Amino acid sequence: MARPYVILNAAMTLDGKIATSSGDSKISSEADLTRLHRLRSRVDAVMVGAGTILADNPSLTVRRVKGKNPIRVVVDGMARIPTDARVLDQSAKTIVAVLKAADEKKVEGLRRAGAEVLLFDGEQINLRSLLEELHRRGIRKLLLEGGSTLNWNMIAAGLVDEIQVTVAPRIVGGAAAKTLVGGAGFPTVKEGVKLRLSKITKVGSDVLLIYRVTGAKRD
Repeated sequence: MARPYVILNAAMTLDGKIATSSGDSKISSEADLTRLHRLRSRVDAVMVGAGTILADNPSLTVRRVKGKNPIRVVVDGMARIPTDARVLDQSAKTIVAVLKAADEKKVEGLRRAGAEVLLFDGEQINLRSLLEELHRRGIRKLLLEGGSTLNWNMIAAGLVDEIQVTVAPRIVGGAAAKTLVGGAGFPTVKEGVKLRLSKITKVGSDVLLIYRVTGAKRD
């Protein structure tokens, strides 16, 4: 079945870190933040994982440019996000994908906070099924602002069509610092996801790289 066109967006340091070992993820320059908000204004929805909400508590709205706030989608299998999270405010619609095995009281709390809850069978959210459901609801273009785990799960499933990464002129190191993509990883370079570079440009002091993913599974 059809799914939205998915753009993975992230800011990382030159050594590929999207956060330091202490959890600091303030990598984007002011110019790049403006670019991000412009990108949000041009998509139908923005998606993150529960870990991003717990770590950064973002609102995921458009504030730096004129434009409509996208629908916010949170992948939260066990309903971990707090009911006072910014992503649950009334500035935009929020959809939370939750497993049926999650605590019923937590799920009901999300509903009372104003979220639309989508329930899934199994031990983890079926991301393809989630994207197909979002497409049925009219979402045609989705911005993925995930952490390293969600990024891996989406890429490994062939669900990412485009990657936009700004590289900041910093090196932070740290074996425990999260990279752009985590997860199990591919055992060989040959098995890795192939990309085609489509654009390079400067954004403030950063470098923006835009790639198309070859072989993404559209249906």
